[in-house]
Amino acid sequence: MRPSAIYTPPPTALPRALQRAGLLSAEQAEAVQRTAMADKLPFIDALIRHGALDAHALAHFCSTQFGCPLLDLSAVNLQSLPAKMLDERLMQSQRVVVLARRTSRITVAVADPTATQALDQVKFQTGMAVDPVVVSLPQLVDLLGRLSQSTEQNLSDLIGEELDPVALVEDTATSTADSSEIDDAPVVRFLQKILTDAINLGASDLHFEPFEKFYRIRFRIDGELREIAQPPLAIKDKLASRIKVISRLDISEKRVPQDGRMKLAVSSTRSIDFRVSTLPTLFGEKIVMRILDGSQAQLGIDVLGYEPDQKALLLDAIGRPYGMVLVTGPTGSGKTVSLYTCLNILNKPGINIATAEDPAEINLPGINQVNINERAGLTFAVALRAFLRQDPDVIMVGEIRDLDTADIAIKAAQTGHMVFSTLHTNDAPSTLTRLLNMGVAPFNIASAVNLITAQRLARQLCSCKQPADVSFDALLAAGLAEADIGSFTPYRAVGCERCAGSGYKGRVGVYQVMPVSAAIEEIILAQGTALEIEAQARREGVRTLRESGLLKVRQGLTSLEEILACTNM
Repeated sequence: MRPSAIYTPPPTALPRALQRAGLLSAEQAEAVQRTAMADKLPFIDALIRHGALDAHALAHFCSTQFGCPLLDLSAVNLQSLPAKMLDERLMQSQRVVVLARRTSRITVAVADPTATQALDQVKFQTGMAVDPVVVSLPQLVDLLGRLSQSTEQNLSDLIGEELDPVALVEDTATSTADSSEIDDAPVVRFLQKILTDAINLGASDLHFEPFEKFYRIRFRIDGELREIAQPPLAIKDKLASRIKVISRLDISEKRVPQDGRMKLAVSSTRSIDFRVSTLPTLFGEKIVMRILDGSQAQLGIDVLGYEPDQKALLLDAIGRPYGMVLVTGPTGSGKTVSLYTCLNILNKPGINIATAEDPAEINLPGINQVNINERAGLTFAVALRAFLRQDPDVIMVGEIRDLDTADIAIKAAQTGHMVFSTLHTNDAPSTLTRLLNMGVAPFNIASAVNLITAQRLARQLCSCKQPADVSFDALLAAGLAEADIGSFTPYRAVGCERCAGSGYKGRVGVYQVMPVSAAIEEIILAQGTALEIEAQARREGVRTLRESGLLKVRQGLTSLEEILACTNM
């Protein structure tokens, strides 16, 4: 007889069946039930503890009485059990274990086959038909204990024993969530270890991604995403709740995206901020964390990768009493670090600096930083108008997105203020035509903009690099002059333990620094094209992004393939 065809007994079937079989008197049954209620135990636990029946004999009786197969669990191999079929909390609370899966049916080990509520919960969670098999209660408890240890050990293997002395800084006002959801020590330690690893590996972003069958954590290191871990799928909700609590987000809201921040104290004098973004997906909340390390802004301009002539042009432009300096490039090209480096150079007691950002990524002491909040009506344009009444010397606008913001920023640059901002354009010459297309008057652009920097980040070769065999034609096609070919050794990525086999370690900036000269001003006033501006800039000695990248290749800092990839426009 198939187990699924058996009569499903009511919850009181076991004590009645034992009484009918003469194995338990009515007085004993009542005493056991009183003990079970007083100690909040299942009836079968109280029965074995009462000593009225041996555990093995009880399992044999249940198998015979209710027509379920009897199984000896001592021969079961943990590794052979279907993984991640049930939530661990359900397994432990209802004491059920999935032993096998066959298409749309699963075989479940239970000590009491009359526990229909437990079997119904298993069926609901898995969406499969359930075939119960009877096992001895002590054997089942022992198996559940081993499974729990195995799950925690798998998590511990990911966490490791050694943890760096870091601590998550929590907001006590928002840490009132249900402790059963977030107060799980292994999950807390795991998150702490993941954040520490991300910092140690130099990651810029962390991705926590839930899928139907697995859960994945990836780091963006040197501009590329790398898979770091696949923790148990069962921890995804606990991990999301933990992150949301310390990021001051609403853990009960899982239907809409949320944005927040959290802080990691690395030492008594250094802490690192994380910008947190949640996104509801088909299988849970995807969380992306951006690492905002304020120490990057303290590195200085020499570390960013500017060539000596480019550095001189930039320092000259930001040292002027008024005007505008624009930094352009795609997302993730290092624009923010470049702007903060410039602000840090100007950050002196005698200068009043104000920034409007969405959001403020790096906290710089001595600078008045404002977070844009469009829902509350605090836009870039509103913040800029307020800045002009705050007696500023230097203003930084996170991004020029519309004509209103561009207009106020340019007027600020014309009225005795140094203004920094960013735009999303491919190169420096196209930035000027982008402002024209936004509706800014040509004479305003020509009189306000001092310098434009376009930039990219190229991966830097690791010390394991080796000379590359690149043909003459390939070097020529890349843009190198014939006279330069043969005067240097190109290198290629190899891969070692230090760079995790990628061949690259760290990144270096590739820049196009274009001052707005009198000749370029004339082209702007005549509403010339980006091609005309670029041609004039070339005549004035301004290198393109590709030419600046090829200089890095000649210096042995990166590979030709990397420069071709990051300057391919």
